[in-house]
Amino acid sequence: MVTASPPSPFWPAFGRGFRALLPLWLGMVPFGVAYAITARAAGLSVWETQLLSLTVFAGASQFAAAGLFGAGASGWGIVATTFLLNARHVLYGLSLARQVRLTRGERLVAAQFLTDEAYGVAVVSGPREPGGLSFGFLLGAELSLYAVWNAATLAGALAGAVLPDPAALGVGVVFPLAFLGLLVPVLTDRPAVAVALLSGLGAWGLSRVLPGGLVVLLAGVGGALLGAVLVTRRGGAGEGA
Repeated sequence: MVTASPPSPFWPAFGRGFRALLPLWLGMVPFGVAYAITARAAGLSVWETQLLSLTVFAGASQFAAAGLFGAGASGWGIVATTFLLNARHVLYGLSLARQVRLTRGERLVAAQFLTDEAYGVAVVSGPREPGGLSFGFLLGAELSLYAVWNAATLAGALAGAVLPDPAALGVGVVFPLAFLGLLVPVLTDRPAVAVALLSGLGAWGLSRVLPGGLVVLLAGVGGALLGAVLVTRRGGAGEGA
């Protein structure tokens, strides 16, 4: 819920948010380099490759857009694909709206730089912030990854031909482990554990027949509905006791 306590000053909170994402930089660099190599191979110039990271800032969507561009897909096809991949951000926005009160301008800025990683850290670490989650902390977390993603993109675009294949470095496991590390502290009761387990199983099952972006969206909506049902039932049982 939105806290009634006054938020902490912007810059100290910004710094804490920025530092909270530093451990994920190691995993972000190879993905940024890999995206740049993919985009350059698809025919994008260095400037066009960098422009996508500066304006879109969505790794999976940028990979998809570069691949579709190389395959000669239409502009509408590229836009529709990236929209589907990022539809889960609607859920992130709804979730964050319960924790932090933002002005219209702050919502626009926060939405532009929101990522899976920044959302996860904000949800887990934000409530422990002085005064609760603030715009400063959220933006610091978002721009932390924005900075390293764009730096990695530039490095990959300029020197991709002489760099080793990022996938061969085996750092792709960093992000799944990071999200598991974020998940464990919030598993504090039976409903939370049940939602996590069933959402994970649902996502695994759906991934066998559906594309990744849609799987995340459906598993997220299903998990949220399940959590709402369980919490409502528990509340009703508590009132009746």
